[in-house]
Amino acid sequence: MTGPASMEHLLSRLDALGIAHRTFEHTPVFTVEESQAVCSHIPGGHTKNLFLKDRSSGLWLVVARERLRVDLNALAKQLSAARFSFGSAELLVEVLGVPPGSVTPFSLINDTDARVRVVLDEDMLGENPLNFHPLRNDRTTAIAPDDLLKFVRDTGHEPLIANLPERIT
Repeated sequence: MTGPASMEHLLSRLDALGIAHRTFEHTPVFTVEESQAVCSHIPGGHTKNLFLKDRSSGLWLVVARERLRVDLNALAKQLSAARFSFGSAELLVEVLGVPPGSVTPFSLINDTDARVRVVLDEDMLGENPLNFHPLRNDRTTAIAPDDLLKFVRDTGHEPLIANLPERIT
């Protein structure tokens, strides 16, 4: 395969892994707020995905419940990582093969060098199914939490399951 994986390639890989999935079409969404307005009819847990870079140039993908306001400073301390900032659009495309607005744990299929460390919200894994973009932001694909773990591990990433700190404002 040359270039980043397509949605069709991703869905074929899910099939090959024996992962049940259901994909919904909708207008493109770029933010949690847009997703809440457009995708509220889709059953299951809705999520957000944060592509982060630490001060030591480590790359992170944090996958959380969409309404959780993650305290990035506290999370960096919890993970013993240097201060987090958001990864650039160029770095996101280079490493995960998706543009901003389409970040998803499914994009780990494109991180064949395992440059990204994956952090999954422990409470999110209690929701079933879980909803993620299938490499494009005009679709949402639902899978079971155990199948998310199976997929992430199949891409060569060992997920860190954590109780994510919430930002209080």
